[in-house]
Amino acid sequence: MEKRSYAWFERRRRTKALDLAQEQISKALDTVTLLHQATKSVLEGKKKEAKQQIENLFKAEEEVDRLRMEVFKELTKGAALFAEYREDLLHLVKRLDTLADHVKDAARCMEMLSDTRLPTELSESVVFMTGTLVECAQALRNSIEKLATNPSEAAQSARKVDEIEHKLDIAYLETKASFIKHGEKINCGAMVIYDDLIEFIEQAADMCADTADYIVILASRE
Repeated sequence: MEKRSYAWFERRRRTKALDLAQEQISKALDTVTLLHQATKSVLEGKKKEAKQQIENLFKAEEEVDRLRMEVFKELTKGAALFAEYREDLLHLVKRLDTLADHVKDAARCMEMLSDTRLPTELSESVVFMTGTLVECAQALRNSIEKLATNPSEAAQSARKVDEIEHKLDIAYLETKASFIKHGEKINCGAMVIYDDLIEFIEQAADMCADTADYIVILASRE
C-alpha cells in the first residue's frame, strides 16, 4: 500500500514538473517566433515593429530562465522520487534555456544590423532560416506536450525535429557559401555580425535537436 501511494505521488509531481517544462518550451517558442517576425520586419523596412518584437523577445527569454528555476525547485521537493528520470528532465529544461539564449543572441545581431542594407539574398536567407527554426521549435513543443499522455507520439514528434533541423543546416551552409559573392557589397563589420547571426540561428536549431534526444529518452521511460 505504501509503495502504491508513493507511485501516485510521483506521478502527480512528475505531471507538475512537466507542466512547467511545457510552459517553458512555450515561452522558448515565443522567442523563436518573435525572432522570425523581427527578421521579416527588418526585411520590409519596418524598424519600429522590429524593435518592439526584439524587446518582447528579451522579456520572453527572461521568463524562460525563471521557469527553468521553477522546474529545478519542483524537482528538489521530491528528489528521491525522481531517480528514473530526474536527471533527464533537468537536462531538458537546461537545454530549453540555452535555446532561448541562442535566439536572444541572434536577436541582438539583428538589432545591430537593423540600419544596414543587406543584399536581398542574405536578408531572405535569414527569414527562411528563422521560419524553419519556428517549425523546429513547434515540433519540439508538440513532443513535450504529448510526453505525459502519449509517449509514442512524443518520440515521433521529437524525431521530426531532426528532419527540420537538417533542412536548416543545409540553408545555413548555402548562406555561408554565398558570402564570397556578396562580400564586396557590405562592410566587414556587418558581415561579421551577419555571420554571428546565422551561427546563433543554427546553434538554436542544434539545441532543438539535442533537446529532442532527451524527449526520446523520457518517452522510453513512461
